[in-house]
Amino acid sequence: MEQREKRKITYTLFRTLPTLPIFMLKRTSKQLSLFSSLEDMLSHEHPLFQLSYKINWERFENAFSPLYCRTNGRPAHPIRLTCGLLILKHLRNVSDEMVVSQWSENAYYQYFCGGLEFMPKQPCDASELVHFRNRIGEEGMELILAESIRVNTDHDNEDHFDTAFIDSPVR
Repeated sequence: MEQREKRKITYTLFRTLPTLPIFMLKRTSKQLSLFSSLEDMLSHEHPLFQLSYKINWERFENAFSPLYCRTNGRPAHPIRLTCGLLILKHLRNVSDEMVVSQWSENAYYQYFCGGLEFMPKQPCDASELVHFRNRIGEEGMELILAESIRVNTDHDNEDHFDTAFIDSPVR
């Protein structure tokens, strides 16, 4: 059989085959990928995941958004992001540089700060947290502290407020 005839037969054979659906590209709701939302990927039992729902983020938006001008200059980072980074900094007792660096590696940090998808890069420069603290002032920092205290005392038992918990080594 000649080469040309072989190609013609092969071409005809492939044209007559029914088109088969490709199942491996079909996505089910339980199938996760790198491009899935953080909410789908993360454990809903994780403390930071749960804490993100307890904090009244709108309170920060209402208090701090008047400090920004929308008509000129470079757009600011989201208020939830910067407030979230400050809260994480104090929760983990780390520096501005460290919390910004850890944010790029930790999906729970990103979800806590309002992220919807994983971002493998730093959200901002650490110096921007200093600028944000200067912008909101002492009153703004007290507002963030008050909200973190409110969240931690919402479901606490009233009986333990007169008790001091001390962590010391046993000798």
